[in-house]
Amino acid sequence: MTALGPIVYTFFERHLKAEKGVSPASVHSYRDGLRLFLAFVADQQGRPITRLDTGDLTAERVREFLSHLEAERGNHIRTRNQRLAGLHTFFRYLAGRAPETLAEAERVAAIPRKRVPPPGTQFLEREEIDALFAGLPQSGSTALRDRTLLLFLYNTGARVQEVADLKVSNLLLAPQPRATLHGKGGKWRTCPLWPETARLLRAVLEQRPGAVAPEAPVFVSRHGSPLTRFGIYKLVRRHTAALRPDPAANQPQRISPHVLRHTTAVHLLEAGVEVNVIRGWLGHVSLDTTNRYAEINIRMKEAALQVCTPPNGVSAALPRSPVWRDDKNLLEWLAAL
Repeated sequence: MTALGPIVYTFFERHLKAEKGVSPASVHSYRDGLRLFLAFVADQQGRPITRLDTGDLTAERVREFLSHLEAERGNHIRTRNQRLAGLHTFFRYLAGRAPETLAEAERVAAIPRKRVPPPGTQFLEREEIDALFAGLPQSGSTALRDRTLLLFLYNTGARVQEVADLKVSNLLLAPQPRATLHGKGGKWRTCPLWPETARLLRAVLEQRPGAVAPEAPVFVSRHGSPLTRFGIYKLVRRHTAALRPDPAANQPQRISPHVLRHTTAVHLLEAGVEVNVIRGWLGHVSLDTTNRYAEINIRMKEAALQVCTPPNGVSAALPRSPVWRDDKNLLEWLAAL
């Protein structure tokens, strides 16, 4: 059997990074999934990982590993499906490097994802957003940074990694301010900024000692190091902990940066922004991803219900026959076609 180490190395360094150009966050996800799988196989075989070879990687062990994730590690089905997707990619690469593993790679490819209901889309109402910003600290060493970061998240609907990667050179704070975000798949997009967001960003940068380099991160910790995605998660959860959701409403118990992203999308939709514009604003590849916000917006549904309230009978709620149906000449022309 072929040695496993060189294949794993080239899978990450050549295939994922150089050929596919996946983001660092995706590389970490592949790394964590493959590390768990190899540790599981080594435990099953009673050998250290360094003594595994390609013959130890079988479809049956992949199935056992997936069961292990759910039964023993307590992972959600979505996590199980994510690990399986990573293994599908790895085994496809493995079959190309070690042809003797092609049969097992085909069996792994045949392992299906488990069906799971889509996660509920959680967002904050406008009253909750107002309460959030009204309750933010007005003084302290991080008060300005935290207010700016939360307003930036709400303004742009940026993903947490996009905010963590934001550099000073990605900002244009002159008239018509905007931010350029580096999103999934290496794609760039530009989001307009409110004047208040631009003002706060200027204040945050002016607060720094000395000149700020173009490649410097926009949001940093007290010690000057870049805020990580985990640091931003903690910051958002700390400042939103005082928001007590209504138990009868579909509101999040723990508010994450992604909830603010959903909030931006829903509020843009309520403001009458066209769905395709929201798709570009959020950096969605597919319009289907954006369309889900139209499904969850109960306020717009209630407004539409009021417009369609039937005055006399139920059928009056729907539009009547188009005018062309009453045009005799047009109907005769259509019949003659």
